[in-house]
Amino acid sequence: MLPVIEVSHLTRMYGPRAAVKDLSFTVEDGQIYGLLGPNGAGKSTIMNILTGYLAATSGTVTVCGHPLPEEADAARACVGYLPETPPLYPEMTVEEYLRFAAALKGVRRAGRKAQVEKAARRTGLTGVMPRLIRNLSKGYRQRVGIAQALLGSPQVIILDEPTVGLDPAQVIEMRRLIQELGKSHTVILSSHILSEVQTVCTRILILSHGQLAACGDLASLTAGHSSLEEVFLELTGGEDGAPDAGEEDAT
Repeated sequence: MLPVIEVSHLTRMYGPRAAVKDLSFTVEDGQIYGLLGPNGAGKSTIMNILTGYLAATSGTVTVCGHPLPEEADAARACVGYLPETPPLYPEMTVEEYLRFAAALKGVRRAGRKAQVEKAARRTGLTGVMPRLIRNLSKGYRQRVGIAQALLGSPQVIILDEPTVGLDPAQVIEMRRLIQELGKSHTVILSSHILSEVQTVCTRILILSHGQLAACGDLASLTAGHSSLEEVFLELTGGEDGAPDAGEEDAT
């Protein structure tokens, strides 16, 4: 089976600075990948390239068999994306927003209602569909963001810091939801919380200075080490902005 995502010798320059430098990796179908790295390691750049919002300076990127940027529309249709701050409209109800998002994604009118209802059901939103988004808790707003990412039936779901700002109970619920999504989608989770990646993800990518420092499952990455935190610090050299080892309020 071909990888869902193939990245080969990817470089992205911002002026004279390389945000990502000669990066190569593959993403296999049916896995939950954790994307770890200090601030400035290139995580946001990679996510923006994979979602078709940013072009590479050099190298090749293929998403579900579609090369970027040549087949950007087809590749984008294969990916559902939850940015760190979801682009929600607070004056809309949940149902209005999801129908609007479905239309923007090109979901056919005849199937739009069914897709919205399915996404709401999968994310636990059925009971709040008539409510204004502005009146929802942070946890439920994140659920709305994930629901819009599911519209269009994408093969890949990319989540950028989905538990930031959530209370402990909401963090636990969100992690369960991500694990459930992983049963039917390939998921890429960018997080600064090591314990979250360790709990939820089946494979881990560690970035350092725009390059791939390590890729593998938790057992192989931590072999001969006491913890993922030790591995991370060793590979990144303790760069500023290193992820948190865990949370006191949610594990």
